[in-house]
Amino acid sequence: MTVDSDWGDWLPRAVEDADPDGLAIWYLGCNGFIVKSSGGTTVYIDPYLGIGDPPRTLRMIPVPFNPEDVSEADAVLATHEHIDHVHGPSQGPILEQTGADYYATDSGMAVVDEEGWTDEWDVTDDQFTEIVEGDTLEIGDLTIHVEPANDPDAEHPISYVFEHGETTFFHGGDARPGEFEEIGENYDIDLGVLAFGAIGNIDDKETGEPVRTQWYSDENMIVEAANELQLDTLLPSHWDMWKGMTTEPTVLHNHMNSFSYPESLEIIEIGDRVDC
Repeated sequence: MTVDSDWGDWLPRAVEDADPDGLAIWYLGCNGFIVKSSGGTTVYIDPYLGIGDPPRTLRMIPVPFNPEDVSEADAVLATHEHIDHVHGPSQGPILEQTGADYYATDSGMAVVDEEGWTDEWDVTDDQFTEIVEGDTLEIGDLTIHVEPANDPDAEHPISYVFEHGETTFFHGGDARPGEFEEIGENYDIDLGVLAFGAIGNIDDKETGEPVRTQWYSDENMIVEAANELQLDTLLPSHWDMWKGMTTEPTVLHNHMNSFSYPESLEIIEIGDRVDC
């Protein structure tokens, strides 16, 4: 489910009005991002505007905009099939309003089919493309490579490498280390997004009893992944989202201090913009 944003429409309007020199990247909280190029190409990654599934998962940050307020998007990308990454009420209206194309793996497309997106919103089958590792997408002036990801909680996770001129941006979804070494060897990544979280007690779906749960990389794992990727700059995501899984990203300064990578740490909050 989604709720009305109390931020109004200033964020989608700010993205539409932006004229970046290279790549501009906005953080939507959770693991959602908007990427806009100097040529005006706009891509949404994992935008999620829902509140979770209370009381098991509780959103701890604002809903930054209403999906109906998005009027410019060329594509929406999903990293894996979980509800906070493939979510009809968040993404269907964006596809309807903009005519954007949607890209996901087979497990993500299975959710699209199960939720009946083409019945619920004015979208057509030709807007949906199933992708696999090794694919390359040419979207406007962006080249996007589909790469592997190690997310033991997902059915078919992937990561994305964006190339634009001399700039390379990476989004790892919710993945942990283990599949990134080849990516680090093949690309010179300027800025990389990796999910960061805590280990918390989360109610079991069936029993409702609290269970010790890890969904994302902890401090040591995220630095390990950053070294596999040989990141110039690490941007931690997802640390702000779920009650019981929130954490403090500034501690990563200490954990990364004795390692070659990442060379720097970029800490941003929901709604912030980074240029690279």
